Amino acid sequence: VTMFILIYALGILPLVEAKKKAEEEIALKRRVLLKYGEYLSSRKAVEEELDRTVKQHEGAQKRLLPGETPQLGAANLQEIVKRLSEKNGIAIRSFRILEPKEINSYRKVPIQIDFNPTNSMLSLGQFIHDIEQHEKELMISEMDLLVLNIRMPNQVQGSLVISGLMKGTKTKEKGR
Repeated sequence: VTMFILIYALGILPLVEAKKKAEEEIALKRRVLLKYGEYLSSRKAVEEELDRTVKQHEGAQKRLLPGETPQLGAANLQEIVKRLSEKNGIAIRSFRILEPKEINSYRKVPIQIDFNPTNSMLSLGQFIHDIEQHEKELMISEMDLLVLNIRMPNQVQGSLVISGLMKGTKTKEKGR
């Protein structure tokens, strides 16, 4: 009887436990294989999603002002505004580059323009519309308009703060 208990405790029980562990490992590995099989079967959808995301990123990058520094971005913005003002007959009196601001992974580069009195509200409206609808990401963040003669409001002058977005600085490594 003691021999039977000894054989059972040292021989049969470890084999039963080893069999249970092997069955658990097999079940776990089957689940892992099924999971990888799902990834492989959905590979085409994942690649299409990646391509779509890359195209969206490239489209967003095209809307940013070119240049590596805020000064170059501001110079490009100034050139764009100058072309749009000439197109719409708005005489710009002065340009002033304002302090750039970091916004998430972008840099907002503002310039302030002062324009001479204009007789055409249509030209001014078209100028503002052209800025807001430009292919680059431009926005008017401040507008200060002045009517020279309130009794005959046919001449308007003022200033605009126009901002453009450009790539921000590289994100710093964590822990440094």
